[in-house]
Amino acid sequence: MSEVRVQAGDFDLGQELARLRAGDARVGAVVSFIGTVRDMNDGSQVSEMELEHYPGMTERALEDIVAQAEARWPLYNALVIHRVGPLAPLEQIVLVAVSAAHRGEAFAACEFIIDYLKTDAPFWKKEQTPKGARWVDARISDDSAKAKWSPAGVPA
Repeated sequence: MSEVRVQAGDFDLGQELARLRAGDARVGAVVSFIGTVRDMNDGSQVSEMELEHYPGMTERALEDIVAQAEARWPLYNALVIHRVGPLAPLEQIVLVAVSAAHRGEAFAACEFIIDYLKTDAPFWKKEQTPKGARWVDARISDDSAKAKWSPAGVPA
């Protein structure tokens, strides 16, 4: 059963992956992605990143992204955990993990989920730099990553 969580607190990767595959002998592959806070972005040192979201809307957007992945690939389970609030460099921001029978579908689904999350989930990031606070703009590279999943661009 898939799960989406938006939370301030950290998560334990080992515990979360163990729960994802617990007792399911059909699982042949578990793929995960962890995003972390960097200490540099766009040429400036970052001392803190604050993530904001729109409660309710954010969870629904993440659930929709997971449902799209489940419609494309035969997944057994999917998990998305996204943190909000102030985070320091090296802290975990997001976990995307999926289980499936085979690695190909698990890798594809995990990549799809994070690519869509970066463009379609309503999160706002503010970084603290030596020059003060700044909002992080959307990246063209994130749009390009999402575009590869369009019907004409779905990997074979």
